[in-house]
Amino acid sequence: MSRLKDKLESGKFAVTCEVAPPKGTDLTHIKESIEILKPFVDAINVTDFQSAVVRASSLVVCRLLIDNGIEPVFQITGRDRNRIAIQGELLSAGICGIENVFAITGDHTSKGDHPQAKNVFDLDSINILRVCEKISAGTDMNGNKLDGNPVFYAGAAVTPSFSPIEIQIIKMRKKIKAGAKFFQTQAVYDIETARRFRELTKDFDCKILIGIVPLKSPKMAQFLNNNIPGIEVPDEIIERMEKAGKDNFRSEGIKIAGEFIKKLKEENLCDGVHIMPVGAEKSVPEIIRIAGIYD
Repeated sequence: MSRLKDKLESGKFAVTCEVAPPKGTDLTHIKESIEILKPFVDAINVTDFQSAVVRASSLVVCRLLIDNGIEPVFQITGRDRNRIAIQGELLSAGICGIENVFAITGDHTSKGDHPQAKNVFDLDSINILRVCEKISAGTDMNGNKLDGNPVFYAGAAVTPSFSPIEIQIIKMRKKIKAGAKFFQTQAVYDIETARRFRELTKDFDCKILIGIVPLKSPKMAQFLNNNIPGIEVPDEIIERMEKAGKDNFRSEGIKIAGEFIKKLKEENLCDGVHIMPVGAEKSVPEIIRIAGIYD
């Protein structure tokens, strides 16, 4: 059984993190991240051509995590593959021993480093979830029997700060119906947003991990507000970062993240957190320490 599933289903507070495969073949950063994160997280998401940028595949890094004793969450997008390739990737994930899958529709290729690439979008995240259900039941998407099959613990994304939030709630219901058992959210910085989201989803049959992106500077916070739909960094947090001074930007961002996680846990506003350190995996142990999750 997936250790992530076991922890979430038993009601324990889970911590997941996120790493990006290398743009090249140098695995130095990934291997360093593994050593840093292993004692502190329950599973690690491996992004799948995030932001439509060419990198090594999620699948190969997921296998590397398994070989090093860390449970992966295999992210798979619908942008780059048709339904045949998606099903093949999922079967390959099963062969590799991967149990957790995170379904994403994917950003348009115009946002990436190969804007001339063709988008596929044969299946969106909801249909990928349905495929995971089919494969877990022993057939392909068209009902053809499989000669052996994995059983996946499937997850999907949601954005608590999206306006109007009702659209996200409708999508969540569809994803749950399609087979989503857990959600990892877009970054949240406002406790009131987390409280409202918990109230709206308290009766949903799923587990929710609130997204955490540690701030590195006030400029980063302003960039998120201006360029990433569904992320809202409150003015008071930006002001706090500014008052800390340039030499303390990163440490203050770590404190903000840790204190926010602690508050989420104390108020039982989620089932866990998903930390997206954006290349700064070294900050995760200190965030976890401040949050009081582990000694």
